Amino acid sequence: MTEITRLFDFPYYQLTHKPNKSALVTKYNGKWTPISTQEYVDKANSISRALLRLGIKKDDKIAVISTTNRTEWNIMDIGVLQLGAQNIPIYPTISAEDYEYVLNHSESIYCFVSDKEVLEKVRQVQANTKIKDVYSFDHIEGCKHYSELFKLGEDQSNQPEVELRKEAVKPEDLATIIYTSGTTGKPKGVMLSHWNITSNALNSAPRVPLKKGDNRVLSFLPICHIFERLLIYVYQHSGASIYFAEGIDKIGDNAKEIKPNLMSVVPRLLEKVFDKIMLKGEELTGAKKALFFWAVRLGERWEPYGTNGAWYEFQLKIANKLIFSKWREALGGELGTMVSGSAALQPRLARIFGAAKMKVMEGYGLTETSPVVAVGLYKNNGYRVGTVGKPIDDVEVKIADDGEILIKGPNVMLGYYKDPNKTASVMTGDYFHTGDKGEIDADGFLKITGRKKEMFKTSGGKYVIPPLLENDMKQSLFIEQIMVVGEGEKMPAALIQPNFDFIRDWIDHKQNGVGKSESEIANSEIVINRIQKEIDKYNKNFGKWEQIKRFELTPDVWSIDGGQLTPTMKMKRVIIKEIYKDLYDKIYS
Repeated sequence: MTEITRLFDFPYYQLTHKPNKSALVTKYNGKWTPISTQEYVDKANSISRALLRLGIKKDDKIAVISTTNRTEWNIMDIGVLQLGAQNIPIYPTISAEDYEYVLNHSESIYCFVSDKEVLEKVRQVQANTKIKDVYSFDHIEGCKHYSELFKLGEDQSNQPEVELRKEAVKPEDLATIIYTSGTTGKPKGVMLSHWNITSNALNSAPRVPLKKGDNRVLSFLPICHIFERLLIYVYQHSGASIYFAEGIDKIGDNAKEIKPNLMSVVPRLLEKVFDKIMLKGEELTGAKKALFFWAVRLGERWEPYGTNGAWYEFQLKIANKLIFSKWREALGGELGTMVSGSAALQPRLARIFGAAKMKVMEGYGLTETSPVVAVGLYKNNGYRVGTVGKPIDDVEVKIADDGEILIKGPNVMLGYYKDPNKTASVMTGDYFHTGDKGEIDADGFLKITGRKKEMFKTSGGKYVIPPLLENDMKQSLFIEQIMVVGEGEKMPAALIQPNFDFIRDWIDHKQNGVGKSESEIANSEIVINRIQKEIDKYNKNFGKWEQIKRFELTPDVWSIDGGQLTPTMKMKRVIIKEIYKDLYDKIYS
């Protein structure tokens, strides 16, 4: 086959053009276990035959919930889609009540789970849903294992029916409903067609710098989110070997083992990686410590394409040989590019990792745009720090009179499932209203300047754009998370989650008698005064009306489980304000 118009065409394209013995690789019992492109396709067809025997019809919905990315998820994806049914991916970390809502709203009739923890949540609500049966990828007592479907699909006599079903699937048909991790209210079901995602993958592929020949990519961002899922199809198109990390906490170990050439990241993860590197730097002494921080300061000034001149590049070579080479080794030694999405990236991090020869290509998109709108690419001068690159082919970006980014293209969703009013509210003709504000410079680079909903006015009538302040303040090693507040109040303020790990290390070095529990750190005058110095430093970059006048430290870590963060690590602003209402009231009382 030569033309790709539907999502299940990707593995068949790979089989014809770039067959790979290690197409998908997952670690089982401590051993990386690959399957070939041929095995991938064969297993997907076996699943399709089994699902037909279970009575799956066109437009039936099948939910898949996996704690980590794994080979089984992808086999199920193709097996479901080529029957004209829909794959409903669900975030594993949401509550059982949210499982119930999504399963019922989507009208899913079968559910596939990865492990015992996810199964327990599904079992809590299964009786209240239309789920006929649950299958698991792990072997769990009391639950059918998904390999039972291979037995059911062993008999190939109904393969002609699978082929007829495949032929009947049109590019414009619904492929998936992705429930966005809303920061308020119930999640919205974004309907994406085969062509929405397929066109986006094909138009994004030229921006993903995979070298000719063998490529290894490490996949760990949730595949239930459209960003990682889109990249999986791009990787399949390129013939790369996709290794699924054991979990976010194992990324460093897995990277050392497989030596990836590329991986996708979210800014929050890069911030954590950088913080760990800086902690190690703080532990050095004498000349080694001086050299380490000289390299970091040099990295902070990095510009692409040798713009800083020969003397800077000469110094950078020394820094790379002595310092940055060790950073690369910690991530396998062959990682040349990271693709970053989901939230704004600090320009400082883009510069430092760029200087260390691990370039971060920042992109921009939304679930509703399948998702890629724009992304940087280092070659052909397609990269500029502080921007999200230029729009990809076939995607039109227009800036409205109020600065809002509007998108038109084959990647724009079919709509919100069962919610035509909500769909109509975000569309003007063929243009989708993103809710983000931005600008396009003279060279065509898109820059995101804020989110319409996140902007607020103080009681004095001055506008404040929280993400601009937050991104600047998070450069401080003392600050892990910060949320700027102050809508309708006399001044902007902030709720801050201290970087507890760094501060504990700082306490050890300074020996200033501060307690090390999270509560003791958050209430320590010494820590509060030190963070005030950081706030004062970064406040200088902003106008007086938008500077942080007061702040309070939260006594715990913001997390997905704690409710402060969405599964894609974005802040749930309304929830955070509710959780720390006492601190908010303390600021403004």
